[in-house]
Order: sequence, then C-alpha cells, then structure tokens
Amino acid sequence: MSSTAATASISTTSLTTHLTILAFLSATTVYCFYKSSRLRHLKLSSPSTNPNLSSATRKGKLFFISQTGTSRTLAQRLFNLLTSNNIPFELVDPNVYEPEDLHQENLVLIIASTWEDGNPPSNGVFLSNWLSESAEDFRVGSLLLSKCKFAVFGVGSRAYGDNFNAVGRGLSTKMRSLGASEILPLCEGDVDEGELDKAFGIWSKEVIKVLKAGELKGNGNDLIEENGYEMIDGSEYEDDDDDYEDEDEENGMESDIVDLEDIAGKAPSKKDMGAITSNGKKNGQKEMVTPVIRASLKKQGYKIIGSHSGVKICRWTKSQLRGRGGCYKHSFYGIESHRCMEATPSLACANKCVFCWRHHTNPVGKSWQWKMDDPLMIVNSAIEEHKKMIKQMKGVPGVTAERLSEGLLPRHCALSLVGEPIMYPEINSLVDELHKRRISTFLVTNAQFPEKIVSLKPITQLYVSVDAATKDSMKAIDRPLFGDFWERFGDSLKALKDKQQRTVYRLTLVKGWNTEDVDAYSSLFGIGNPDFVEIKGVTYCGTSATSKLTMENVPWHVDVKAFSEALAEKSNGDYEIACEHVHSCCVLLAKVDKFKINGQWHTWIDYDKFHDLVASGEPFGKREESQIHPLTFLSPGFHIVAEILLFEGGFV
Repeated sequence: MSSTAATASISTTSLTTHLTILAFLSATTVYCFYKSSRLRHLKLSSPSTNPNLSSATRKGKLFFISQTGTSRTLAQRLFNLLTSNNIPFELVDPNVYEPEDLHQENLVLIIASTWEDGNPPSNGVFLSNWLSESAEDFRVGSLLLSKCKFAVFGVGSRAYGDNFNAVGRGLSTKMRSLGASEILPLCEGDVDEGELDKAFGIWSKEVIKVLKAGELKGNGNDLIEENGYEMIDGSEYEDDDDDYEDEDEENGMESDIVDLEDIAGKAPSKKDMGAITSNGKKNGQKEMVTPVIRASLKKQGYKIIGSHSGVKICRWTKSQLRGRGGCYKHSFYGIESHRCMEATPSLACANKCVFCWRHHTNPVGKSWQWKMDDPLMIVNSAIEEHKKMIKQMKGVPGVTAERLSEGLLPRHCALSLVGEPIMYPEINSLVDELHKRRISTFLVTNAQFPEKIVSLKPITQLYVSVDAATKDSMKAIDRPLFGDFWERFGDSLKALKDKQQRTVYRLTLVKGWNTEDVDAYSSLFGIGNPDFVEIKGVTYCGTSATSKLTMENVPWHVDVKAFSEALAEKSNGDYEIACEHVHSCCVLLAKVDKFKINGQWHTWIDYDKFHDLVASGEPFGKREESQIHPLTFLSPGFHIVAEILLFEGGFV
C-alpha cells in the first residue's frame, strides 16, 4: 500500500472515532440535562423542601420511662392525641432504642417516672446512663443533640424530698447540656398534691399547640417557617385552654392512674396552681384530701370526715349484723364485729407498701403538714357516719332489731383503716374522746414514728406492723419514705417494749417476698417483747398499677399456719398458737406464761376493767413477766382455745 493510501485510511478512521466520541458526549449531555430537569421537577413538586431529607422525614419519638405502667399509659394517651391531630410520632420503649441515634432525632418527648432512691425505672436505665456519660465526656461536646428539640413530663411524689421527679429533672438537664433545646419547660406531676391527669392533660395540650404551629428544620435552634406554619418557642407560649380539648374529656372518659412511683393521689391542675403558695399550702392550709383522692376513697366505700379522717363499715360488721360469723378480732379478743367501727384520723402514711389494700389512694408524708381538724369533731362525725352505714342494713335478711340497735352503739374502734393514725398530732386527745364514751381502741402503727409510740397514752391494744425482718426486704416491701427507716423500725420495737398496754406484732406474709425469714423474724421478738404476734396472709385486692402482686403471692391458710408453727418453735416455748381464723387467713401467737392457764387460752379482753382503769387516771403499772395480763378476761366462759375455727355460718 502506498503512503498516500495509508494516510487516507488513518484519517478516515480518526474521523469516525471522533464522530463516535462526539455522539456519545452529546447523548450523555442530553441525558444529564434530562435527569437534572427531572430531578428539579421532582424536588419542586415534593411536599418537603427540607434539604436534609432523611432527617426531615424522621418521625418524632415519644419515650415512656415507667416501672409498672403509669408513664406508659400517659404516653399512650398523648400518642393517641398526637395521632388524632395528624402529628406523626412513634411510641418508643427506651429499653429497645439505641441512644446513639439520638443525634438524628428532630423531636423527642419523654414521659418519665422516678423509681426507688431517685433512680430511673428499669426500662430507662440504659438511656439515662448513656445521657449521663455523654454529658460528662468532654470528647462528645455540647452540640451532639443540637438538631433535637424536646420536652419532658416527670411523674413523682414530693414526699420523697430531694428525689422528687429526679429522673425527669435529670433527663432535662442532660439533654440541654448536649445541645438539645426544650420546646416547653419541664413539667412535674406531683401525685400527692392534686390531679395528675389534669396536669398531664394541660401539658399535652401545650405540646399539641406548639407542634401544630410548625415543624423543625436545620439545627433545631432557629424558629423558621415551614409548610405555612411558624414554630413557636416554648418560652413564648401562652396558655389558652379553650382552643383544644383533652381527648379523654371529649370522649367522656375518666382516667384513674396510680403507680408505685406516683402513689397516693394526683398532681395539681394548672388552673389550681395560682392558689398554691410557695410552701405548697392552699390558702395557708394544705388539704390532705384533694377532690380526686376524696372521690377515689368514696368509691371504695369510705366516708370522709373533715379534711384528713375517714370511717368505713367492714364486711364482718355486716356479717355479724346478719347473725353470721365475726372477724378474727372476735375470735382472738372477744370484740363483737357488729359493734366495731373502723376509722382513722390520718389518711396519710409514710410507706408505700406493695400490698397496700387501698391501692395507694391515700396521701403520703414524713410529717404532719396539713390542716388539722379538732379531735372531738372527728370522733362525733365518725360515730354519726358509722351509724348511718349501720342503718342502711335495716331490712337486710338476717338483721334483727336487737343486733341493729347494738350496732348503732359502737363499743370498739379499730384505728387501722388506712394511713398512719399515730401521725395525727392530737392522737392522744382523740383516744381520750373515744375512751370517755367507753369505746375500746386498737391502734396500728407502721413503725416509722418511734417518738409517737413513746408519747402515746395507754390504749386497749397497740400494734406495730412488722412487714419484714431484714432491712433489704423491708425496703422492697414497705418502700418507706424515710432514709433511716430501719433505725426507726428498731426504735419503734424498743418503744413498744416499754408500753404497759397489751402489745402486738402484726406480720403480713407475702409469698416470694418474706415467707422464708423465720429466723430473722424470731430474732425481733426479744426487741419488742410483744404479748401477741398476729400472722396474716396478704390480701389480694385485684389488678392494680400500684403493685406487681398476683394470687401467686397470696399464701394459703395452711402456709400461714406452718409459718406460725415454725415461728413458735423458734421462740423456745415463749409463744404458742392460741387461735386461728381461717377466713381471715390469720393465726395468733400468744405468750404462754401470760395467757395460758391450766392448758386453756385466755386472750379475750376485760373491756370494763380497761375503761375503769383509764377513767381512774392511774398508771397501768409495771407488769411482771410471771403474771397474767391485768386486762385479760379470766372467766371460764370467755376464752378461746386453739382449735376453734370460724366458718361462714358461725362457730363450730
């Protein structure tokens, strides 16, 4: 081939190559322009204009931190309200959430309860610890959660002092220290001061108003216009309760939420806050029984007296009015159930026991801080209310005119209805008023006020609740408010030993909690040296958010008796089983040298002798260990032997 032909061939090939490359580039350019135009079109037609698409489309997170269900229930209530307002949220258990993802969240709402000693409930421990560690780690910095806005509602009890809402406060502080900003200030639900549901409802409406005013964008610190709305900062929020109605109120629903960490009532509504001064007292006189507490107790059959007392008719009172059997107090001590009045001068208590049979509808406190009613008024009102309830039994099958007339004249008062009666500052005056009417008195104290036991005047029989025999088990079962609860318990037992009236240890057995501590219980006998030991199986009161107890925790009577026999054996003959009451699942241990004569038990009380001694004003005097208790009925016709059992129809 000639050089000219070769050159022409190369030129043709080169031209073809260039044309091919040019065509490819042209096609690519056209495609890119098309894709650019398409993407621009899609972007313009998209409902979201947020450049940070993945962040903008994340749903808000609604966390609940709760041990037994209250915060979860409140969170579900808020979630339903958010959904009905077309505000996308996820209801999240923090136990299954990865805190490392928090920096991607734009909005977080937290409903947090406070558990024992100010610690978070179990499902919030990891999240709380992660926030604490991150906040304290200088390597993390203060901008980690700068994109996140949040709000916290805390659920707790002010009775726990510095630990009140400690979890909610801590979460708020940690979130802010990591750069998150609050859309609303921390709201604290105090369950002992008013209505938790109303306070939560008001807070929920505030949350809805803020969120319906706009959406979050960018770093979360700027208030910008988005989708036609303007985000309102929580600090500039003005309340207007008329704009939005609580979802539960619209549906006519009533919520009754009580938790182990929120026991005893419900927090104040925002409308009432203006009437509450800085010392927590309304008009200078703090009300123990709030409207919600009053309504709850009335539902349970209580008659509320004044501002802090109550009275209630017992099923055993009704039973004996109808000619049927009486309660264990009749079997053990000769008290006629149809002439017995159950009352208390203080609905408040210093414990939050897991087996509380009133479901913690009563308030809690470590000292008397409420308005105080006159003891004479309390006694007169209690008797009148009791009479009204007795009169309602007129016409009930089996109730005779004789028993009804006897029931209208109560001869005994059990100051053990609910709460801690010994907290009432005028307890001695109240007992005096009862004794003036020749009404005998049993009083039960939860062993947290030893100084009150020391100053208490003689009553017919004084009880101390011994719910556990070790410090750890008592903390778990009674959940006391006092930090030095164990020392107070020991001092209470010591104070009991010096009292001259008849004394009792009351044990409540809860399977799986305190039924294995026979040796530990036995070691407590020498401290208080009680005349009697009542051992009772826990009463199951149905499903409640306030306790994890089930029927599996309720011992059978044979279990209670076996425990009692083991305890009696540990006493080396000092105590023996004197009586038992099957229907109450209760067994009585009594001191052998005081109450067993010639093989027979004499545990009934000479009530006339007691009232004569009280009226004389003379001291009860020192009892000799070798003598029968001076108030014991020694008549052969009034004794209870160990094998007498009570059934539905009476004695057999």
